[in-house]
Amino acid sequence: MSSRLEAEHLYKVFGRRPDAAVERLRDGVDREELRAVGATAAVIDASFTVEPGQIFVVMGLSGSGKSTLLRMLNGLLEPTAGRVRFDGDDLTGLSDRELRGVRSHKISMVFQHFALFPHRSVRENAAYGLEVQGVPRAERERRADEALALCGLDGWEKSWPDELSGGMQQRVGLARALATDADLLLMDESFSALDPLIRRDMQDQLLSLQKTLKKTIVFITHDLNEAMRLGDRIAVMRDGRIVQTGSAEDILLRPANDYVASFIQDVDRSRVLTAEAVMDRDVRGDEASCDCETAAPDTPFTDLCAISARVPHPVAVVGEDGALVGVVPRQRLVGFLGDEKAGPGTCDSPRGEGDEKVMAHA
Repeated sequence: MSSRLEAEHLYKVFGRRPDAAVERLRDGVDREELRAVGATAAVIDASFTVEPGQIFVVMGLSGSGKSTLLRMLNGLLEPTAGRVRFDGDDLTGLSDRELRGVRSHKISMVFQHFALFPHRSVRENAAYGLEVQGVPRAERERRADEALALCGLDGWEKSWPDELSGGMQQRVGLARALATDADLLLMDESFSALDPLIRRDMQDQLLSLQKTLKKTIVFITHDLNEAMRLGDRIAVMRDGRIVQTGSAEDILLRPANDYVASFIQDVDRSRVLTAEAVMDRDVRGDEASCDCETAAPDTPFTDLCAISARVPHPVAVVGEDGALVGVVPRQRLVGFLGDEKAGPGTCDSPRGEGDEKVMAHA
């Protein structure tokens, strides 16, 4: 499967002599030295790929460069160096007119602050991208209504934006992006202006829509828990650079450096980890034929703890074909809930007598 979106060694420098600044960055000069000569390096040597149907989350603190990076992906900002490829086409080589065509038909953006037109109805706001495309009125209203229904706004089509709550207004922004049927959605801190409960509701809405629509999404956030909840893959940025890319479990269990480790120290591991992440893979036996309760590799950590509490031995983890792929000793569950940095296969707890029992059934 080829990547839908590719970023290749992207740099963005604002200020004096940006091309020369890129060369200095490549030679090892840091951001502070450049700032002293009037150049600001917002993004430094960023590379990643996004697969079709994937939610790729870019997270970092304010000033890390994540929003600048997002704006280079659809040509709103031109990279100082590097390339962006979308479905194999080099976006950095397109003319302004061609870029506008890509943004109108293939790439949609959902903004943090809704960006709704107050003088247009909910339907008219949702249909705006289609209006820009030149879609006839009847067709764009039909597609806008379908997108609004997907976002839970059926019956609100004739309302005005100021009659909606913040969460509902953000749903209109999402519906507007979906109505164009764009292949790629760029979401820039789209939920960060919402209250915590509404924010979680919007996260649920996005995950539910993604199961059906399978869009390719790049989602920007400064909230680690949001990143862990939404992202199929996550890129962590610091000072303009991507310092680690991987799944939520990769980042949580194998932080690339002390910065990432400190960033994730307060994350609720039970909301992220699955049986596959914590199981002991050093097992014997090809088939799990015991009649005891088992877990699938994607069983959430909290459910795994519940199973462990019901059985007197380690939990057997079996694949779709019934093959035993691992076991989870109770000591390992305790270890992962604690402060220790144990990863799969590195837990200090030795295999206990119960492990032999469960493998004897396998």
